[in-house]
Amino acid sequence: MSPLIPLHGGCPRGRSIRHDLSTNANQLGPCPSVLAEVRAADFSKYPDPEYRELRAALAARHEVSPERVVVGAGASELILRLVRRHAGPVRVLGPSFSEYARCARLEERAYSEITDPATFAATQRSDDGIGFACWPNNPTGDAWPHALIAEAARRGLLAVDLAYAPFCSDHARAHSEKAATNAYRLYSPNKTFGLTGLRAAYLIMPRPDERLPWLGASWSVDAAGVRFLHATLTPEADAWLAACRPVLQERRSHFAEQLRIDGIEVRESPANFLLARLGDPSLVVPALEERGVALRDATSFGLRGWFRLAAPLADAADEVLAAILAARAEAQAAYSAAR
Repeated sequence: MSPLIPLHGGCPRGRSIRHDLSTNANQLGPCPSVLAEVRAADFSKYPDPEYRELRAALAARHEVSPERVVVGAGASELILRLVRRHAGPVRVLGPSFSEYARCARLEERAYSEITDPATFAATQRSDDGIGFACWPNNPTGDAWPHALIAEAARRGLLAVDLAYAPFCSDHARAHSEKAATNAYRLYSPNKTFGLTGLRAAYLIMPRPDERLPWLGASWSVDAAGVRFLHATLTPEADAWLAACRPVLQERRSHFAEQLRIDGIEVRESPANFLLARLGDPSLVVPALEERGVALRDATSFGLRGWFRLAAPLADAADEVLAAILAARAEAQAAYSAAR
């Protein structure tokens, strides 16, 4: 497959999927109050091209000046803006989200994926490209040490992708944001609030930059996206997320234990997702889809045989577990027969 074609979860093909766990989206979503605001969007008017009210609201939440806030059409679009803005190589603490590599290729930049955290921090250079680190990491779930994030940001330009931080504890999330004070902080709350089909995200810049806000298309966030981002800042949204978090964490831990009991190797995240080692994806994927389940094949992350999944809720867990065990057994039987 071309390296320029996006590779993401949420796109199962050709079958009826009852349980799509491939996106890491909030399995309890969408948030009712946020969804109501999105549905009330007025599409008869252009949004403010400078998003002044929205940026002021986001700035107040993060206790920064509005000049440090950039909004965009999802994390992928903002990642591309960052690569365009900063000449030089793209470095990634990986294996991680494929959009970092894809955007580097689009801009014809040198790209390196570094799997050792200390080496990644050491390769950061002032005024020489940009580094990306996802916290917690997608797909491995690694919660990189906060001291390492701070050191990498001190040494060179760094963007910290916090897409999954809202699923973690308040303590862990606060410390990750503090560690990234001198980095670009990327927030994409559509997964958190169960609305992955809506494309709206934002950046907190370490310092104002007059050019970065204008490197994307005009009105890149539409009226629904503006209402969405405003709605995620409300007390109702905060309370809903606070109630979701322990449920999702309990389901992740419980489902991971179920998989381990059945002899499946698992890597957990501190968020809402995990990795499970199931076998040859050419055999496992169709077997899962035949049973109405979609997981994220991690081959594109360099983790062939592993699958990322958002932990299913209690009413779906037995069916999903049965599908996973059956798909793994089919793959193992086919492998044995071919030897």
